This record gives sequence, C-alpha cells and structure tokens, in this order.
Amino acid sequence: MWQLRERAHPVLTDEGGAILDEHTGRWTQLTPTAAAAVMLLLSCPTEQQAADRFAERYGIGVEQAAADVRTVADALTAQGLAQTRSRPSRRRWGRR
Repeated sequence: MWQLRERAHPVLTDEGGAILDEHTGRWTQLTPTAAAAVMLLLSCPTEQQAADRFAERYGIGVEQAAADVRTVADALTAQGLAQTRSRPSRRRWGRR
C-alpha cells in the first residue's frame, strides 16, 4: 500500500499540484498527470487499481499506465515524501 509520509502535505487538483515536505520546507511541483497519479494512488487500495483507473482516465494501455503510476510513486518515495507499507498481519497476539 502506497502512502504519503505524515510530514508530506499535498495540494492536488486536476490542473497539477504540489507536495510540501514540512521537514525541509520544500515544495515538490507536480504536473497534472502526476497529480492525477498521486490522487489515484491515495484513493485506490492497490497500485494496480490506481493504474487501471489512470489508463481509463487518459485512454492509454494498462501497461503504460502502470509504468507511469510506478514512475510517480518511485520518484516521490525516493524523495522521502512517500512510502510503501505492507498490510498489517492478522496475527492474534497471545495465541501460538
């Protein structure tokens, strides 16, 4: 599951957007398509679902959409603005 870090504050619109890193005070500017990818990544439970919706929105192939969404996710992760977390395990404490 992809998500923005707590210190990252997005301002996203259909015309583009930016993400403020409150730790550094720097803004990362986003193109309209990158902002759309971030909105979809934040609203979809999986990256594949985000890519599927991205493909529908822009009328492109699913493989290209997946590559585009992955590029945005990787860039923001590399900048320390986002992270990928696995779902919490359903292990019950106290039972072995």
